[in-house]
Amino acid sequence: MDDTTLSAYNRDAKAFADDWAAQPAPIDMHNVVDRFFIPGPTADVGCGSGRDAAWLGARGYPTVGFDASEGLLAEARSRHPQIEFKRAVLPALDGIPEASFTNVLCETVIMHLEPEAIAPAVARLLAILVPGGVLYLSWRVTAGADRRDERGRLYAAFDPERVLRALETTRILLDEEVGSVSSGKLIRRIVAAKSSAHS
Repeated sequence: MDDTTLSAYNRDAKAFADDWAAQPAPIDMHNVVDRFFIPGPTADVGCGSGRDAAWLGARGYPTVGFDASEGLLAEARSRHPQIEFKRAVLPALDGIPEASFTNVLCETVIMHLEPEAIAPAVARLLAILVPGGVLYLSWRVTAGADRRDERGRLYAAFDPERVLRALETTRILLDEEVGSVSSGKLIRRIVAAKSSAHS
């Protein structure tokens, strides 16, 4: 995780959490999850204030939320005490065993990584999936050069081939570039099934 981005999330965790809570529900993401996720343990990597993890739990997926920001994790635990939240940082995700989740959600997170960390992050997201498990991965599309918003968060303008190459051993179930219902921003969304032949 980019250090300046992480500092912004820690510094303004409550304000970010309030902003996300006030956004329209991400119905588009919900519909994709309902279509492709399969019953079983689910990880929300980059869970922020826990909105999506709580929704997953309410849909019957036993969910653990992971985030790099202790500030956001404190907000998540306060707002959604029924969900378990733990600290883990992309790309390494130290402490999460391989092949431990049936589904992994990583919603608009990887654009906060330095570009060279993106492929290792995707590979690690796949590694924590069981064979045949499902990865939902999305990121904010930034054209041209990397940029930072007014709070200092990095939005990397990376070549999507970094992601696609890391997903070469998977079966792509969905690949689309759409406007997010929740944030109103342009995102790329990919759903991929891990090969059942690889652990």
